[in-house]
Amino acid sequence: MNKNAFESTLLSLLPALLALLTGCAEVPYRNASDPWEPVNRPIYDLNDAIDRLVLKPVSDAYIRVTSEPVRASVSNFYDNAAYPETVLNNLLQGKAVAAASDTGRFVVNTTLGIGGLFDVAATMGLPKHEEDFGQTLGVWGSPPGPYMVLPVAGPYTVRDTLSIPVALVTNALFYINTGPAAIPLTVLAAVDLRSRASNAIRFRNAAALDPYLFTREAYLQHREFLVHDGNPPLPDFPDFQDFEEDFPPLDGAAPR
Repeated sequence: MNKNAFESTLLSLLPALLALLTGCAEVPYRNASDPWEPVNRPIYDLNDAIDRLVLKPVSDAYIRVTSEPVRASVSNFYDNAAYPETVLNNLLQGKAVAAASDTGRFVVNTTLGIGGLFDVAATMGLPKHEEDFGQTLGVWGSPPGPYMVLPVAGPYTVRDTLSIPVALVTNALFYINTGPAAIPLTVLAAVDLRSRASNAIRFRNAAALDPYLFTREAYLQHREFLVHDGNPPLPDFPDFQDFEEDFPPLDGAAPR
């Protein structure tokens, strides 16, 4: 999942999430989208411990010793290597125009952008999109299934886990990430992702009474946002006129 988009969604969801978390941190009922919460929470705690003890210190050091343009180029490189996944899923969703645009974007950034280090395509009017196989399954009508937390990888739904092998085989680094370069490229990818998420994680830890719930609700709403290309359907609200008919006004109160 693209971490910059996840971070922006976390910030946009602040009012709703704070309202959700102003209650008791211990939820007295099982959320329908998270039936595996008793298993998910220990895995979340393990991931959090790994982050605090390993990933955060390394990420903080990386941010201190590198400039923002350098970090942006590293992020561009990894995003570009993974971009064939977006092209493929545009095609699977029937978005031919977007697929053509994203193919051009990948070619331009791989060549003129020196392997994707620079986002030259953006200056040429080729915007960046975000599509994965989990979104494609959602567009095809597949329900997300239960929420789950994977060791190290973090939040997913059952549907979204099916995007993992697709993302792997459509990533250009899968075919060139061999030999002595494999380990440093993999480590740098992890550090890059953690550094991108630093602000979102800091915000979550400061704002949320229960970071687990905060992460879950932000993730699920963000995925719904992506599946519907930024226009998720509104929830079904009750018909208040029917509600008033079921409960007539008290004696002496004039009906509306």
